Amino acid sequence: MPKRLRFFFQSILAMGLVLILVTANAQAADEAKKLRIGYQKSSTLISLLKSNGSLERALAPLDISLSWHEFPNGQPLLEALNVGNIDLSADVADTVPVFAQAAGAELTYFAQEAASPSAQAVIVREDSPLTSLEQLKGKKVAVTKAAGSHYLLLVALAKAGLKFSDIQPAYLTPADGRAAFENRKVDAWVTWEPFLSGAQQQLPTRTLADGRDLADYKRYYLTSSKFAQANPQVLNVVFEQLLSAAEWLRANPAEAAKVLSPLWGNLDPAIVEKANSRRSYQVQRVERASLNEQQKIADAFVAEGLLPRAVDALDVAVWLEE
Repeated sequence: MPKRLRFFFQSILAMGLVLILVTANAQAADEAKKLRIGYQKSSTLISLLKSNGSLERALAPLDISLSWHEFPNGQPLLEALNVGNIDLSADVADTVPVFAQAAGAELTYFAQEAASPSAQAVIVREDSPLTSLEQLKGKKVAVTKAAGSHYLLLVALAKAGLKFSDIQPAYLTPADGRAAFENRKVDAWVTWEPFLSGAQQQLPTRTLADGRDLADYKRYYLTSSKFAQANPQVLNVVFEQLLSAAEWLRANPAEAAKVLSPLWGNLDPAIVEKANSRRSYQVQRVERASLNEQQKIADAFVAEGLLPRAVDALDVAVWLEE
């Protein structure tokens, strides 16, 4: 090949490599500027921030854009966090991180909502012959695996002198649980807000037990430890926005219900407001001492053989603003 032609092809190749590197760096920069948030229908405060655009505006000075990823419940949400498909998890019930830890996730708690024990319950149809927890023995009970309601079911059964093996669990998502309950495919359903108020207002039901004196039902916001270490400023902005959203919701319950209604499948605003009245929406920083019930939850699931291994629930990172 003539020297001039060889030089031409070498130049083209070099330019191609430069273009590839520039493109790769640009893509990496774009990814670094995007915050991927996972949420579920019961992630009320994040849903408000998503609907009004305030979180985008607050993060704009940091040149960060958002992408939103909805999940049917908390367990797949934290699975996505664990494998790096999202950067931040909106609130999930206290039980969910315990299962994620058992799967090897390296989690950082960065915010929590104070306890809301009445925001979940064990319910039956109004005409059901079941009138007590003890009568659940041998019955088919719908519950979402690893959800806070899963722990409520464990402790409610224990209160009645029953083991988890004494019932027939039907592991269902909230939507499928509602369908099974409505169509009498299960004897009882253990669920949380807003699904709980929806069922209570739209179907004739009775409550066998809620979380009061059984399970605190705190909800936690989490991220990966890697993301927390690299993005403390982002987490601080998100935390401040959660505080603002919570304050607005508590001050404007009826207006908040109207905003959330279409986001929750056009649920009657009155039902939404009732559901929200059972949630504390008191956003707080997470202190390690406040995670003590997490160990009780972990131990309860290990005792029933429902976790693959024992979990040290305090073996997690806790983010605090520097």
